[in-house]
Amino acid sequence: MNVLISDTLCELLQRLDAFIEEQLKPLEAQGDNKRFFDHRREFARTDWERDGLPSREWEALLAEARRLARDAGFLAYALPGEYGGGDASNLDMAVVREHLAAKGIGLHCDLQNEHSIVGNFPTTLAFRDFGSEAQKAAFIPGSIAGTVGVAFGLTEPEHGSDATWLETTAVAEQRDGVAGWCLNGSKMWTTGMHVATHVLLFARTAGEQGSARGITCFVVPNPSPGLRVEEWLWTFNMPTDHPRVSVNNVWVPESAVLGELGLGLAVAQHFVHENRIRQAASSLGTARYCIRESVAYARERHTFGRPLASNQGIQFRLAELHADYELVKALTFQVAAEMDQMSKPDVAERLSDKVAICNYRANRLACEAADAAIQVHGAMGYSRYKQFEHHYRHHRRYRITEGSDEIQLRKIAGHMFGFIGSRE
Repeated sequence: MNVLISDTLCELLQRLDAFIEEQLKPLEAQGDNKRFFDHRREFARTDWERDGLPSREWEALLAEARRLARDAGFLAYALPGEYGGGDASNLDMAVVREHLAAKGIGLHCDLQNEHSIVGNFPTTLAFRDFGSEAQKAAFIPGSIAGTVGVAFGLTEPEHGSDATWLETTAVAEQRDGVAGWCLNGSKMWTTGMHVATHVLLFARTAGEQGSARGITCFVVPNPSPGLRVEEWLWTFNMPTDHPRVSVNNVWVPESAVLGELGLGLAVAQHFVHENRIRQAASSLGTARYCIRESVAYARERHTFGRPLASNQGIQFRLAELHADYELVKALTFQVAAEMDQMSKPDVAERLSDKVAICNYRANRLACEAADAAIQVHGAMGYSRYKQFEHHYRHHRRYRITEGSDEIQLRKIAGHMFGFIGSRE
């Protein structure tokens, strides 16, 4: 790790730590803000009268933390310098994400809703790389400033990992002399629709089901006539901002197409490897937090007149988790560094399987470490007075959302056996 981390990055981590202690910790302690982080967190974060949406107070507090981070120069660190960012590399972001997650939940980082004082901005870069000049001007500044929010509508009630089989369609239709498209279908888990100003809707414009070609990405204003949230989907990980959305005769002009017609999956997959390696790093940070807290508790807790840590049944489980953490962390940072030396097509061709290994193992490790922490802490570990159940519920989601465990294993096997990648 020390070989890969530059002095500049170490200095950034130190400045982040100071910022957290000097500005965020006092904000967490202000008034009764602690209710969002202690045993009351799910109740305080959830608006039970609005179908389980995040409470306005909770989201306002997160927005204030991001404002402070933006003013301090941290929020846009991942963005290119041309947008006021820090030109962070994949390795830089992996190290930062692991570092923040290892502190546990707080205003610095709460993965329940992907909040972080060092932002990700995948849609900003999608508009940079696929958008028209008009789209870049309309969406990039606002997405950085937080005045524009873009939800992502690819998954459907009947189609998740099999995205090429989506059933939402778009048909060319002219209205009032303006050429455009009429969209019909439904979407699922379209996170953030309650605050999104727009949503990227993927629909088939040509080709047969199962074909990667013929799917187009449309930028649809929210609200739009015919675009409707049908229900907010309660999950293992409260509160919910994940709706099922119906798309009934939603019309958009041709200028709403993002990227090339029929090649919308390129937009959907644009940031997939970066997201997966950063997600792996966050899971590693959570695993480190759970292991560290468990070791400290086992050393101080006494049972039958001896420290809990004197039992090899405790030592060995945590030692195995620690060994896995060190191994997966080393690979994750190494793969992130390799990604920085390649173009996106080369990463997809030559590193996709290694990114999948990191994501698959790190996400499982976070769940295993949280489960072990619950066990080591006993009844208190099972309670909401500790963070471990919170971490378990969140990271269990990671084993589905950014490509399920099975999809990651299929990717790894495909490269191993020569079905995909450079050995095809």
